[in-house]
Amino acid sequence: MIVDVKDMLKKAREGGYAVGAFNTVNLETTRAIIDTAKELSSPVIVQMTEKTFDYAGGRAIFHLVKHIAEYYAPEIPIGIHLDHGKSFEAVERAMEIGFQSVMYDGSRKEYVDNLMMTKKIVEIAHKKGISVQAELGNVPYLGEMQMETIDWGKYMTDIGQVEEFVKETGVDTLAVAIGNAHGFFRERKEPDYERLSAIAAKVDLPLVLHGASDWNNGRVTEVIKRGISCFNVDTAVRIAFIGGLRVALAAEEETDLRKVMGSARSHAANAVKEKILAFGSAGKA
Repeated sequence: MIVDVKDMLKKAREGGYAVGAFNTVNLETTRAIIDTAKELSSPVIVQMTEKTFDYAGGRAIFHLVKHIAEYYAPEIPIGIHLDHGKSFEAVERAMEIGFQSVMYDGSRKEYVDNLMMTKKIVEIAHKKGISVQAELGNVPYLGEMQMETIDWGKYMTDIGQVEEFVKETGVDTLAVAIGNAHGFFRERKEPDYERLSAIAAKVDLPLVLHGASDWNNGRVTEVIKRGISCFNVDTAVRIAFIGGLRVALAAEEETDLRKVMGSARSHAANAVKEKILAFGSAGKA
């Protein structure tokens, strides 16, 4: 069943676990995510980016996810979310399509510009009953900067800005930066746990962590204790999916695309299962 992401994450925060927000790009990854959540009786978020809209068609991929959620897992709380909407137009498009949860990512903008655009989007979204996630701080991507020269102090969430940002924007959830990094960018040697605790003490809303696909259980457990209610997972599932494709294609000259894609889906499901168990959301549906 489709549920409100904000309410889902509030329950996670109160329950001391985190929900996985898994990126999908097609039928196979969508089924891997939702079927695994059903198997483990776990709440889950299925999310898409602007690039996925361009690849699959925004309306097409949204309704694919929605129908699979409603007809194959009606007993499982499932949120559908726009991940990293980089512009007002992208977020507006997602809301028009039917998304009930959107992220506006103004993290690359100056603080005031991020605050003002986030506030504008929240005002519009809340009138439509739509939840909004924002990002404060900067979670770097490979190719944006040199990994060897990054000054993490300039990229992590500014504790002094958090309270004002949340109060002024009215945002529902907040993505934070504590040394985490997207994709294959080398993250900070150790997450800034004390920074996370300080952020959580200042605001009363669920906190989200991006760029933690490769984190081990020790780090995951620690940040959940300190306030994280949601993990974005993309890279880990993509790597598993591609690995499954390679296995199927290398085994023999297979011409049945369903078998090839089935192998990829199975590998992706294993990656999703590993994350759900690590986040502690199994059995929380």
